[in-house]
Amino acid sequence: MADETLLILLAALAADWKFGEPSWLWSRLPHPVVLFGRAIGWLDRSFNLESDDNGARYRKGAVGIAALIIASVLAGVLLHGFLRPLGIIGAVLEGFLVFALIAQRSLIDHVTAVADGLAAGGLEGGRSEVAKIVGRDPASLDRAGVSRAAIESLAENYSDGVVAPAFWYAVFGLPGLIAYKMINTADSMIGYRNKRHEHFGKVAAQIDDLANWLPARLTAGIVALAALLSRGMISARKSIFAAVSDAGLHRSPNAGWPEAAVAGACNFALGGPRIYASGPVAQAYINASGKRDLDAGDIRAAILLINAACLVFAVLILLCWLIF
Repeated sequence: MADETLLILLAALAADWKFGEPSWLWSRLPHPVVLFGRAIGWLDRSFNLESDDNGARYRKGAVGIAALIIASVLAGVLLHGFLRPLGIIGAVLEGFLVFALIAQRSLIDHVTAVADGLAAGGLEGGRSEVAKIVGRDPASLDRAGVSRAAIESLAENYSDGVVAPAFWYAVFGLPGLIAYKMINTADSMIGYRNKRHEHFGKVAAQIDDLANWLPARLTAGIVALAALLSRGMISARKSIFAAVSDAGLHRSPNAGWPEAAVAGACNFALGGPRIYASGPVAQAYINASGKRDLDAGDIRAAILLINAACLVFAVLILLCWLIF
């Protein structure tokens, strides 16, 4: 069973790397994450009522996310139970589901678009593209700020969008993958510290932190290994040192690990103060001694590192399949 799961995961990663998201398909059918988002949006509209006090909002949010996770696990169990007797056809269909829920190629493409926008369209071109992938106010970003935002998004989403879903699929199969994607989608929609979601989305944010705790640290190790193979020993050492020493400077208990690993490997200073729609946020620089005047070329350097990390991750999965 574990052998089959790892082989399906490898095939899904390879397919995603080659084809990315098939826009022709998802323009005709709702993407699974869109369906998750609809369920979470319904929950938010139906139960996160302004007439409720903070305690009621917290309880409703906790029960709601628990119900969604249970439903996700049951959906995964039922899907796997339906597909497994179909043999190779079932394995192919399961692989397609895994392929749909891992965002490896699309992540690279979106961040590459920021580098291309900066190079071809200047600051406004970069701002236009980076606004599609980050929540901070693009008008407040200079070229270095656009580049930093793109690299940070690349690092964090490599963990959340590739390593974490692959990890939970490898451990628990379809139930683990679908439950993780539901948790991560809920965090991205209601896990905010604002007036509406501070209490209703609190448990969703906490569960997302738990679900990403181990994958985030695993991602830092993968990035360091990729740095060793693609950039040399010094880069790998800096990656590990930055991850261990500076990950805690990030507001998130998890995002700091992949971001610091990339910052150290490439000798970039990431983090720092930024402005979101909700207002300014103070944050220390990660790998503060690194380069701060970042540009399109630095985004491309980070992309090359993550490309190497994707290959390293695939090889590690292959080794696990051979050993276990």
